[in-house]
Amino acid sequence: MEDLDDGVNVAVIGAGWAGMAAAVKLAQSDIPVTVFEGARHVGGRARSVEIEGIALDNGQHLLIGAYGETLALMRAVGADPEQLLLRVPLAIEYPGKFSLRARRLPAPWHLLAALLCAHGLTLREKLAAVRFMEAMRRCAYRIARDLPVSDLLARHGQNGALARFIWEPLCVSALNTPAALASAQVFLNVLRDALASANENSDFLIPRAALGKLFPEPAAAFVCARGGAVRLGTAARKLERAGSGYVLGGQSERYSHVIVAVGPHQLGPVLNSFPELATTRQCIANFAYEPIYTCYLQYPTGVCMPRPVIGLDSGIVQWIFDRGQIAGRAGLLAAVISARSERLPLETVASATQRELTALLPGLPGPLWTRVIAERRATFSCRPDIERPAHETALANLYLAGDYVAGEYPATLEAAVRSGIRAAELVHAHA
Repeated sequence: MEDLDDGVNVAVIGAGWAGMAAAVKLAQSDIPVTVFEGARHVGGRARSVEIEGIALDNGQHLLIGAYGETLALMRAVGADPEQLLLRVPLAIEYPGKFSLRARRLPAPWHLLAALLCAHGLTLREKLAAVRFMEAMRRCAYRIARDLPVSDLLARHGQNGALARFIWEPLCVSALNTPAALASAQVFLNVLRDALASANENSDFLIPRAALGKLFPEPAAAFVCARGGAVRLGTAARKLERAGSGYVLGGQSERYSHVIVAVGPHQLGPVLNSFPELATTRQCIANFAYEPIYTCYLQYPTGVCMPRPVIGLDSGIVQWIFDRGQIAGRAGLLAAVISARSERLPLETVASATQRELTALLPGLPGPLWTRVIAERRATFSCRPDIERPAHETALANLYLAGDYVAGEYPATLEAAVRSGIRAAELVHAHA
């Protein structure tokens, strides 16, 4: 290992996207790494489950073209984004109410043309949207003081259809937090990268394959091929100091560095034995969480939606994904409900989704089966000036990785991957 101490040996706790990103970067640098995962699968919260004999994702994770680090690591481990992701130019569709589609023009003209040609907006609203984007560009997408997204929109006249069909849906999709509560600065970070740079950065990238095949599973194979190890079904519920390094509860090996890459609500058992980390634990204790519900409905194979992804605005469902058009699962629809603070019974989600789909598609037959997957703590609630823990902790050679760790992005797959990469870089810098 060039420029590295021979005693360097890294444990990564958690085989989600952050943990596997860290492990891949370490393996690329020929740093010995062992990944510990309590579940029998890699992928963490972005994983596949089996329903009616079909492997389906526990949620509809939508990537965008601006997720450069994720796409680069997919390629590095042999997962071709062009094969595994359906690339669709930015399109927001509310049938009969609103339609916006990005043009294949250089940025930012592609977005300006989309706004000016959008259906469902008055000319005054279109010009207001253009002025808003120009104002954000002039301030480099930075605001002096963070505030809720809804307040930022109101200040710039982004009301009515603009808020209802463009900005609020994009906010909920990116931050999984209602616009009235969401951080405007984090939202602007996403808009900057997605809408104000290269044309293709605003594209929607919709998984064609199971989430595990996009990155976590090829990443595990990559790490093992490089001499590392991925131990599934091996929970690391406790971490202890061992001289200048660490040992994991129930394990005999000593590790010089540890990257803890589990969800924030799972950190307690791993870190509780270290009084030095009281500030980190308190920071995480202050988090609120937002759920995501995904309702799968299998209809006869002839059922399909007008577009692969469409929006709904009159009930609890925000987006409908046609898995037939996306991944060849004819008749299978996936409805997504995000950022609902109240706890929704699964039966309520299923019945409401069926009603809303029937209203959208009159004459729709009853589904052959339905299943609802609830991630009650899918993401942290991304609020103004939220304090997020740093990658480096108060203990030497102990780092955090995850979509909740300090960074510019909300809790997304790209945030998780970036976080894992950063943690690996810190190991390399301090080895």
